[in-house]
Formats: sequence, structure tokens, C-alpha cells
Amino acid sequence: MQTPRDPRLGAQPRGEEIAAYESYLEAQRVVDFLSDSEFPVQQVTIVGTDLKMVERITGRRTYMHAALQGAASGAWLGLFLGLMFMLLVPGAQLFGIFVPALLIGAGFGMLWGVVGHALTGGRRDFSSTSQVMASRFAVLCLTESADRARALLAKLPAEGAAPRTNDSQP
Repeated sequence: MQTPRDPRLGAQPRGEEIAAYESYLEAQRVVDFLSDSEFPVQQVTIVGTDLKMVERITGRRTYMHAALQGAASGAWLGLFLGLMFMLLVPGAQLFGIFVPALLIGAGFGMLWGVVGHALTGGRRDFSSTSQVMASRFAVLCLTESADRARALLAKLPAEGAAPRTNDSQP
């Protein structure tokens, strides 16, 4: 039996823009407020626009860095394999299986790290992280409920203001 899918998945977002913000957290705050106000939030969509890919350079990549990084990842593989052998082989000794698997894994990882770095030919001698970022976040609501959502958002307290409770005096 298949699980039910949201029919909106894969389709372009529909609705009227009821608010727009520069950060996702602000847009999320609005949807949370609508939810707390018992608005049917399944009619709301947050759309990030003006997308850009940002790559932050984290450091220079050298043969030493490639070797150490390869040894570390190889050691994890060796650690896993050594642990599996110790669990599956009755009477296995720590220094008989586990430590050699760790060292062999680190050695192969180091070798592959250095070979992989050499194969780049110096074209990418740096390490980095990448992320896709939006410059603007639009909050859309289905047309039939957009006016009600706007009316509720007019009551949204300013950022940092103390929330109003039902028993507080105006």
C-alpha cells in the first residue's frame, strides 16, 4: 500500500503573497503565528527566491592535508570492519583483529587521499563548503484564504514583544 502524497509536491507554488522577509526565520515566525491562531497552515507556502550558491573557502589543501584526511576516513572504515570482525569471530583478540584493521584502513585511506589529490593536478588546492541561499522569503497563501491570513498577520506582535495572553488588559 502506498503512502498518501501531498498533491502540491512537484507543482509550482500557488497563492497570493501575504508577506515577504529577508530571513527564513522571520517567515517561519509568521507561519507559526498563523498556526497558533488556528489558521489552516496547509494553505500556506514559504518560497525562497533570488537564489544564489555560496561557496565558503575553509582552507588550503596540501598533500599533508589530503593524507591526514584520507587516513582519518580510512581509520573509520577500519574501525567499523574491525568491530564487525570482533563481533562475528568468537574469541577474537583486541590487538589481533581490531587494531590491525584500524591501521590498515588508515594506511589505505592515506594512500587514496594522496593519489586523489595528485590526480587533481593542482586545479583545486583548497577545501570549501557550499550552500544555496535565498535573498528573500515570500509567504504565499491560497487566494480563498489570503484576506483572512492578512487580517491575522495585522495582529502579529513586533519581534521581541511580549506575547499577549487572553487575560491581559488592552
